[in-house]
Amino acid sequence: MNNKYKFIDLFCGIGGFRYAIENAAARNGNEAECVFSSDIDKHCQDIYEDNFGERPVGDISLVSAKDIPEHNILLAGFPCQPFSIIGQMKGFDDTRGTLFFEIARILAEKKPDAFVLENVKLLAGHDRGRTIQTIVKTLEEMKYTAQYKIFNALDFGLPQKRERIFIVGFKNKLSFSWPAADKKMTPLDEILEKNVYKKYYVSEKIRKKILTKKIETTQTAIWHENKAGNISAYPYSCALRANASYNYLLVDGKRRLTGREMLRLQGFDDSFKITCSYMQIRKQAGNSLPIPVATAVIDNLMKALDAYKKSPNQVYLSIDDGQYVFLEKGRRYNAATAEVKNRRKIQTALSFK
Repeated sequence: MNNKYKFIDLFCGIGGFRYAIENAAARNGNEAECVFSSDIDKHCQDIYEDNFGERPVGDISLVSAKDIPEHNILLAGFPCQPFSIIGQMKGFDDTRGTLFFEIARILAEKKPDAFVLENVKLLAGHDRGRTIQTIVKTLEEMKYTAQYKIFNALDFGLPQKRERIFIVGFKNKLSFSWPAADKKMTPLDEILEKNVYKKYYVSEKIRKKILTKKIETTQTAIWHENKAGNISAYPYSCALRANASYNYLLVDGKRRLTGREMLRLQGFDDSFKITCSYMQIRKQAGNSLPIPVATAVIDNLMKALDAYKKSPNQVYLSIDDGQYVFLEKGRRYNAATAEVKNRRKIQTALSFK
């Protein structure tokens, strides 16, 4: 075992992030210990407790940051919200009254080594990009380096088109790279259950209506009906949605997805206990994150933290505005000016013995 990482699981839902960090820790020979979890939804609390043996705290806004246990990594899949005075670009002050503020105040108080945040893809362009700008500015105000990237679950083996933004940040300057999005998609036939109860099949009336669309496929497909009533069929699922119509996604146009199938589409293994109603598992699976994507991101994050713990005095070379700047823990070196054609900031890590 290399290192032990204590983490907190905010807006934890049914535990997708927890599965991801435990998977990543196992890959790296590390140990991951959850020291605090929180979600305001009682049904999420019930399912989380049934699967992990711990009941999440409720409303995080009622918890003092000082009462949060010390931790190394903060995880949060927070809802996307507009910032009331975002146009003023005040950073931290702009976020008051939002759920992101709850994350920010805990980061400011506890100063964990790193964090991973997850949200819908639209966060990147929300309010003409000013929402993500305010988030990054707030994180930088707290002396964290932050970067973000959008990933599609299809590129990490899941047969679900689900695009999500991940924001990663570190307290110390270290070398981090995003994971490669190059995994082969698992065929739908390996996700779908073989024997399904009759209750999941649509009525004859709905079936006839769907068939008028004349969708032809040569392989197992999930039919997707958009808000305009147009139907498409793909060898994968469109993104699961918490409050979608019951007929939003239909296997071969015949039946709805089972609770187990929806969980599999998010990367949960079959050991996950379904201890709630079908309505609730549809909602919670739709709100969850794609576990393989989160696992890959946290895997690389842990590699970066492991390397830093092993060699904390690693030197970093930053090329900015034509000047080489060497950064070492506690020191700053300005080298001679050099000609650089591309003015974008480039950062890489240099190891020395």
